[in-house]
Amino acid sequence: MSEPSSAPEQVGLVVEVRNGPGVLHSLTGVIFRYGGDITSVAILDSDKPIASVFFEIAGVDAVAKIEEEMRGLEAVIGVARTNTLQKVYGKRLIIIGGGAQVGQVAIGAISEADRHNIRGERISVDTIPLVGERALADAVRAVVRLPRAKALVLAGSLMGGEIEAAVREVRQKGLLVISLNMAGSVPDAADLVVTDPVQAGVMAVMAIADTATFNVARLKTRMF
Repeated sequence: MSEPSSAPEQVGLVVEVRNGPGVLHSLTGVIFRYGGDITSVAILDSDKPIASVFFEIAGVDAVAKIEEEMRGLEAVIGVARTNTLQKVYGKRLIIIGGGAQVGQVAIGAISEADRHNIRGERISVDTIPLVGERALADAVRAVVRLPRAKALVLAGSLMGGEIEAAVREVRQKGLLVISLNMAGSVPDAADLVVTDPVQAGVMAVMAIADTATFNVARLKTRMF
């Protein structure tokens, strides 16, 4: 087995196409023929006559040949190489809950992310204020479908029921979940419980940053 450092770097390709049946199949077929591993794909403007398809591809050296063959496809208007979203935006921290609490968690998270990003890390912070048990539970479950999402902070004053069940599900899939110290059963289900929302944002970023030495698994207590 080769060392990870010897593998070709992931690249991004933006392909502008005329929308129609089978276009995506044709594009992925080209990547397959050159041994590329598609790690991410997104279709932009899929409801318009002209769309853009963004691929992130690993494990292939012949990127120029992929570009050349794609340009020869009838549906393709243009192909451009670009950085991957991992390289540009990096890991994602998701903050969900009540507006005021979300804003305070974001203050801590953004300040801490800035400190690490200056040192070469890439961490981006996404927020969405939501209310209602169903809406929050759906949002929690959706986090594991978001590309590059590494941690979730639940910021509110009362969460439980179906939200707790959703938290336990996403934790089983490897997502780190931090909860504010709130009423309800969600704190019992989270990896970490933090009373101060600003500190919660700071600790969430530290937990996913490669440039930090903070490790949730090594903590002797899970409530702060």
